[in-house]
Amino acid sequence: MPLLPTTKTAPKNSLADLTVLAYGQTKIGKTTLCSQAEGALFLATEPGLNALDVFQVPILNWDDLLNACAEISEGKHPFKTVIIDTVDNAYRFCTDYILRKFKVEHESDLGYGKGYALINNEFQRVLTKLAFLPCGLFLISHAKEMEMDSRTGKYTRVVPTLPDKARKIVLGMADMVLFCDLEIQPDENNEPRVRRVIRTKPSIYYEAGDRTGRLPETLDLDFASFVEAFNAATSAKSAAKPVTAGKPAAPAAPNK
Repeated sequence: MPLLPTTKTAPKNSLADLTVLAYGQTKIGKTTLCSQAEGALFLATEPGLNALDVFQVPILNWDDLLNACAEISEGKHPFKTVIIDTVDNAYRFCTDYILRKFKVEHESDLGYGKGYALINNEFQRVLTKLAFLPCGLFLISHAKEMEMDSRTGKYTRVVPTLPDKARKIVLGMADMVLFCDLEIQPDENNEPRVRRVIRTKPSIYYEAGDRTGRLPETLDLDFASFVEAFNAATSAKSAAKPVTAGKPAAPAAPNK
């Protein structure tokens, strides 16, 4: 059977098809935001869901995560969005799993670079498998400040709290990187008012991004606003799609 495609893959038009990283300072509302995703199931690697009415699986180690992922993969469930809260703890569990498996106390005990490679490969393998399932994947992380160097001097950048290698893995697979932040604006009396926002576009001062191109640069930290903005842009793109006449048929797949 031929492996090469004969038609293009259509863009994903549902949030339940995407991989999203949401990060920000503690208690800003990341978990509450993600809890409102369609058919949400939390893989809870740390406490913090006591105030929310959600479906959750307590994850105390990497084996727990593997077992939950295996059951999710079977598809015999109603859930449409898997949420790992937090992905930072999931990475720590992955590290502990590899160290126990090879009976060492530290990654460096396995030789130059080998321990880190084993951990990162296992971490990426499991997240990639989840991302390819027919459901959304939301990853929650905390935020930290890093001092960066540039040609004009030093500056501070806010990034997820994952270790560098794990952060690159997550950023590379995420369709959206949502920075949950606080914005101070004057109210009608010119008094400062704090607004919780989601930042979606890249900046030298924080990590963010939106591969779908459907979100505004800043929106309220509110799931209804998030969905409305995404769906509005999706509808606008569909309406603006040009109709072509006489489009040639896709080439027939070559015979083996």
